Amino acid sequence: MNALPANPPGESHAALLGRLGDRSIVFVGLMGAGKTAIGRKVAAMLALPFIDSDQEIETVSRMSVPDLFERYGEAEFRALEQRVILRVLEHGPQVLSTGGGAFMNAQTREAIASHGVSVWLKAEIELLMERVSKKQNRPLLKSADPRAVLERLMAERYPVYAAADVIVPTRDDRKEIIAAEVVDALRGHLGVADIDEVRS
Repeated sequence: MNALPANPPGESHAALLGRLGDRSIVFVGLMGAGKTAIGRKVAAMLALPFIDSDQEIETVSRMSVPDLFERYGEAEFRALEQRVILRVLEHGPQVLSTGGGAFMNAQTREAIASHGVSVWLKAEIELLMERVSKKQNRPLLKSADPRAVLERLMAERYPVYAAADVIVPTRDDRKEIIAAEVVDALRGHLGVADIDEVRS
């Protein structure tokens, strides 16, 4: 588990954290959407611990995600992923980024709904292609036509991701900007007024 950042959150963030209670902020979305990078920024802004479910899985299994896929197959990996996420969700509040397929599991979705607030980072195909082409550790993209695979995943998963509590479009912009938009969206979802608006 990561240590809490030293900087205390400001007043408006404190109100958001009050509404959040012991729930987790859970990032969902396709590979390359920026769940880990944006999640880390949001965690820092709110002075919450950050956890990446893929890293937790690798710690628990002592194997990399690509190796797990290769050795045990996707079904076994998803079962392990589900167990890890359910365990992590018991220890909120925190920011949790999940693998692209995690939210497709109905039990995982129910657990996230019970113990968290889900945030879908919604990305366009061009952004995803640009990002995932830079990394070789994407088991689902070991294909002659990664774009076709991504398009199929978008068609399958986007209707399910749309069930998330909060949807934030992501793009090729500074991580701080997207993270601030996520915090604003969370504030809106939790019914927390911006402290600056209250004072004006």
